[in-house]
Amino acid sequence: MKKTILAVALAAALAPSFAVAEKGDIVVRLRATQVSPDTDSSLGKYVPSLGAGANLKVDDNTIPEIDFSYYLTKNIAAELILAVGTRHTVTAHTSAGNFDLGKVNLLPPTLLAQWHFNPDQTFDPYVGAGVSYIRAMDNGLTYPDGSPIRIDRNSWGPALQAGLDWNLQDRWLLNVDVKKIWFDTDVKMNGTKIDKLDIDPWVVSVGFGKKF
Repeated sequence: MKKTILAVALAAALAPSFAVAEKGDIVVRLRATQVSPDTDSSLGKYVPSLGAGANLKVDDNTIPEIDFSYYLTKNIAAELILAVGTRHTVTAHTSAGNFDLGKVNLLPPTLLAQWHFNPDQTFDPYVGAGVSYIRAMDNGLTYPDGSPIRIDRNSWGPALQAGLDWNLQDRWLLNVDVKKIWFDTDVKMNGTKIDKLDIDPWVVSVGFGKKF
């Protein structure tokens, strides 16, 4: 009996460690992230001469992202998401046609609190909620007639998250993650407000991580 217990203990000690989480663990993930704005524009309302259905559209972009999670308990983690600026083309759709206004660079650090359902299992789904701070940079948009267009530089918005960690050996993991972020910004031409633009992106990520 003693030999059996010793053999089991020895096998457990020599086996690669499974990537289960414990209080105090830090997880670093590297992900490829698709940012897909779900825009709602009121351009036609503010500038009726462009047509009642006139609106602004913000295109999709894929960026690299790194995030850090700290486990406050076995099930609760705080996640800070950092990414390079996500650059998007902005297009005006009007009764006179569609016009490319240029590009805007958005920097969206996000802080979330997560609940992990199965931290000791191979597949660990989680949900999260938090806040995102959006910093607009290089937002030098221009209308075809040369008029400068600017958007608010700073926006705050709530964020919801759902994802899955696939725990591997040696504390590695694979990850898929979906977030919805809500934020809006005022759009001005020559200093006059022409739109209240809801950008509200879906943020879909896949990648890998390591627990420390």
